[in-house]
Amino acid sequence: MTTATSPSPAWTATGPRPVRWTCAEFHRFGDLGMFEGRRALLIDGVILEQGPMNPPHAIALGLVTQALQAVLGPGYWLRVQLPLVLNLDTDPEPDVAAVLGSPRQYVSHPAKADLVVEVADTSLRFDTTEKRGLYAAAGIADYWVIDVNGRLLLVFRDPVADATQPHGHGYATALTLGANDAVAPLAAPAANVRVADLLP
Repeated sequence: MTTATSPSPAWTATGPRPVRWTCAEFHRFGDLGMFEGRRALLIDGVILEQGPMNPPHAIALGLVTQALQAVLGPGYWLRVQLPLVLNLDTDPEPDVAAVLGSPRQYVSHPAKADLVVEVADTSLRFDTTEKRGLYAAAGIADYWVIDVNGRLLLVFRDPVADATQPHGHGYATALTLGANDAVAPLAAPAANVRVADLLP
């Protein structure tokens, strides 16, 4: 009679496990065309895919870029849906990231931005929870979310440690602005951006 034996501890410890990707691997896959026609991002080593961009999102993206370029001027490069390497395994590829300088001054993807803007039509919850904590943890001082459906601009400032929030960080200041309101980016405090100019 044969007696069944339990697996050795070494076998148990080496069972299937999730694979976490680094930004370098993620970008290499992108270079190879793995994400062609797809809107991929990397959050905590996990590759996520957003749905196709609808016209209101695309219009808002254009309006945001146009309005911010006018107030920030040539001293800033507005990176539209390009990498922003926040740490070894996180690149959220924000809709707009305002970074100091011009494209020729960069030999690698930037790791910080003075302003990040996300356009939210189907992703409002994700942008105001997961991404809000992510950007706060990275020290992004000025984070805006365009709520396309609600026709609002949500402004988050003053990143702080907060164990109750995703990524252990949040923002001490949160403003909800309507179409008739205006706001100045922290990077251009004398400027005046009308919320209506950002909404499709």
